[in-house]
Amino acid sequence: MNKTILYSTIVGMLVFASCKKYEAFQDNPNNPTQADPSLLLPSIERTAFSTISADAALASRYLVYTQGASNTQYYGWQRSSMAYNNISQVIRMEQEAARTNKPNYRYIGKFLKSHFILNMTQTFGDIPYSQMMQSILNGNFSDSSAIRPAYDKQEDIYLGVLNDLKIAADSLDANGIAIGGDLIYNGNIEKWKRLINSYTLRILMSLSKKENNTALNIKSRFNEIISNPAKYPLMTSNADNGRLPYYDITGNQYPYFNNNSMKTDYYLDVSFITMLQDLKDPRLFVFGKPTPSSNGAVMDFDSYDGLSGSAPLAENTAKRGAGNASQINDRYAYTAINEPSLLFSYAELQFILAEAVVRGWISGDASTYYTNGIKASMEFSNYNNTYSEQLMNTYIASSEVALEAGREIEQIITQKYISMFMNTGWQPFYEQRRTGFPQFDVSGAGILNDGRIPKRWMYPNDEFVNNRVNVENAIKNQFPEGDDINGTMWIVQ
Repeated sequence: MNKTILYSTIVGMLVFASCKKYEAFQDNPNNPTQADPSLLLPSIERTAFSTISADAALASRYLVYTQGASNTQYYGWQRSSMAYNNISQVIRMEQEAARTNKPNYRYIGKFLKSHFILNMTQTFGDIPYSQMMQSILNGNFSDSSAIRPAYDKQEDIYLGVLNDLKIAADSLDANGIAIGGDLIYNGNIEKWKRLINSYTLRILMSLSKKENNTALNIKSRFNEIISNPAKYPLMTSNADNGRLPYYDITGNQYPYFNNNSMKTDYYLDVSFITMLQDLKDPRLFVFGKPTPSSNGAVMDFDSYDGLSGSAPLAENTAKRGAGNASQINDRYAYTAINEPSLLFSYAELQFILAEAVVRGWISGDASTYYTNGIKASMEFSNYNNTYSEQLMNTYIASSEVALEAGREIEQIITQKYISMFMNTGWQPFYEQRRTGFPQFDVSGAGILNDGRIPKRWMYPNDEFVNNRVNVENAIKNQFPEGDDINGTMWIVQ
């Protein structure tokens, strides 16, 4: 959208170190400098809610790639990138909301901005936050802090994000000016509140290793939301999912629709198939395909076999060539609509509540939350009604699935993991980093990184070119071994 180009230019200057003053870039007669927030919201939503990623599926041991040696699959990655431009677009929308007196856009903006910031800090650890934000908000691009913002501690970033989300939840007004251009909830403020409150619980649970931190007051914040449903409503069903739907219209189709590589190169990981077979989970039938050699029925668990994400490429291609590997289900490459992209789901909320009960953060029945989450996930994934409601109920009631004393966290996270297949971005990887569940196989000879699962990404080269002193200080303060993918960030210490 051409109305966002000016602001992208501003952020490029902020992040990538120009010494010119803001005024030198301010006027462009070809681009408008003002826009109604309803014109900015759709593109921001598409970016934030587009979470479907084959790379995340490879790293999370759902899929195996067979066309070449994938650094993501073999844990040999290095650097990632910052999301400054995404954040700048949200702030632009917030500013336009203030100018046009449409405050609901500002509070939705606080949620979207928080999501981008969290993705950044979960990727790297400490990131520029307070100075970067203030520079954009104040339009002050001539001082050194704008060009070379200091890095904030991860603890302070989480505190700022939690406070922003609380402001958003407290301030969204269903009686305010209607939200236009909303691809997610069509302007339904109540559903936005449910998403923001539910998403806040995700953040609080991601801090489970810091549950006694007095600055964050994690358990207190969690209980504040749970104990006041009138003020802080939560999702009530899949109808409240924070999702981006797809349509059979060019430019709005499922991201891997007609993707040749998805048609031929992606197979299910054997550890994932084994997990589903052991549980007798019928979602296997909508996630993958029977092996060519089996000649078996779609709904026969014995018809499926996978490749090893840690095995050398030649070993996987040989097994594939013999017809003994299950491809990803055709719907991911051949169906324009398939299923929506999830930023956050009702199923995830239920698993979070189940874990909170087990951890003693809240009262309630962990088993009820747990089974609610499984059922919601199965209903979401039941493409073309492949499995019946009776089969779902049988699965949920089975001894293999029922919560067992002493194994509750493992089982809850395992079901959350299954529910996130080809959705929710890198969330399953972060959940495994936090809890250790499920175990990701690194035993094969193809694995890189000395057989270790990375815990982060290295900072972008641009940071060293444009903000060297601050990024090097951040590395020194966090990682004694240097900017390394195996460094342990604060959130998981």
